[in-house]
Amino acid sequence: MDPLVPRRPHAGSGSLLRDGAKALLAAAAVAGLLGLALDRLGYPWQWYRVPPYLLSAAGGGIQPGPLLRGLFVTLQVSAASLGLMLAIGLATALLRLSPSLIGRATARLYLELIRNTPLLVQIFFIYFVLAPLFSLSAFASAVLALSLFEGAYASEIIRAGILSVPRGQWEAAYSLGLNTRLTYRRVILPQALRQMLPPLTGQAVSLIKDSALVSTIAVYDLTMQAQAVIAESYLVFEVWFTTAALYLALTLALSRAAARLQRKELSLTPP
Repeated sequence: MDPLVPRRPHAGSGSLLRDGAKALLAAAAVAGLLGLALDRLGYPWQWYRVPPYLLSAAGGGIQPGPLLRGLFVTLQVSAASLGLMLAIGLATALLRLSPSLIGRATARLYLELIRNTPLLVQIFFIYFVLAPLFSLSAFASAVLALSLFEGAYASEIIRAGILSVPRGQWEAAYSLGLNTRLTYRRVILPQALRQMLPPLTGQAVSLIKDSALVSTIAVYDLTMQAQAVIAESYLVFEVWFTTAALYLALTLALSRAAARLQRKELSLTPP
């Protein structure tokens, strides 16, 4: 880092407390407005009926309820899709930057096809057309559809991160005798990661939220389980608010983990 450029100061405890207080006030304001609107509707709140759908006592122990079981499926779908999304995004970005005309054309065709069609249509196409041909399960179809969709956007993030690395880094790597593969692995990608991490985190959060659409092909994720609970209990607002809170907890945890990783990367950067 250039010694003439001051380091960005870390947020102190006072700043964190102020941010937390603002978030709580905003949440309280939203909850108050929502409560007032629903009070005028005369909705009978029954929050006491929600906990059994999260945790239930069965067989002498605590067992996860349908909402938590759905959350576990959402985690599995999201984790598998995230790994495949990064692989697809990296491969597509490298094809876009390759000297091969066929490679660039193939990557461009994939990007235009995926980004200009709705995710729901892609899920249906893979599940009803490709899955019978290749004997894919509903879970595999959901992972493939999410990975292809999110990977198209991730590829542009990765490509922009690679292009942000100064040209001199390439020339220095080649002067040391590194080939293109080693240059990407040891020089370019580690530097580009610092630029890519924040937008890739946002794309991962988007993936988790988009995973709610896999309930349309009978994958019993959190959204599908919430619909089943509502059909059984008629607790429409309570269940959907609880479902939203679970999604929020999941995305906030991911954002916090990415922020910690980014701070660690910055702390390891030599002055």
